[in-house]
Amino acid sequence: MDERVLVIPTEALHRAGLFQGFTPDAARYLPLLLDGGHMRFVPRGPAETDPSLKQLIPYAVLRHGGRVFHYGRAGGGEARLRSRRSVGLGGHINDTDGLAGPEAYRAGFLRELSEEAEVADGWTERIVGLINDDTTPVGQVHLGIVHIVELASAEVRLREAALASGGFASVAELRREAEAFETWSRFLLEALE
Repeated sequence: MDERVLVIPTEALHRAGLFQGFTPDAARYLPLLLDGGHMRFVPRGPAETDPSLKQLIPYAVLRHGGRVFHYGRAGGGEARLRSRRSVGLGGHINDTDGLAGPEAYRAGFLRELSEEAEVADGWTERIVGLINDDTTPVGQVHLGIVHIVELASAEVRLREAALASGGFASVAELRREAEAFETWSRFLLEALE
């Protein structure tokens, strides 16, 4: 059976104010985008090619001591991102995370983070913005909600075989290798201090 993923109508993003790239204006967008009246679960297969829908994706950036965690994608569910580097962990919210609404989004964020990486207790997190990229087939059907996760320890263990060669580096170091990163990560590397 096809996984069912959380989506909003792309029109809701247009009503809130369409943007390209990263916006730090989460306060403007989140009340509308996380309104349960706009959210619904649909089969993932059709959603991956339907630009009238945006799949909400939590995109967690792990940070410790001013350095950012980065990794390579050796495989995974999204074939269009394979062999690219990333600074964000996360994935789809699905109907096992709860009823379509903000609580399901939060539960899905926590599930995705724990599925992809093991981090020490004592971390904090905040939403710092959103990412939209309508210039690529992947971006046309996804909307990233960016979480900065401040870690108490630099000990991170990747749990998925599709995620490889992780480590911490300064934003300046990662910017020098920007072409190796997926589009969303490049947007963030430009915006991060």
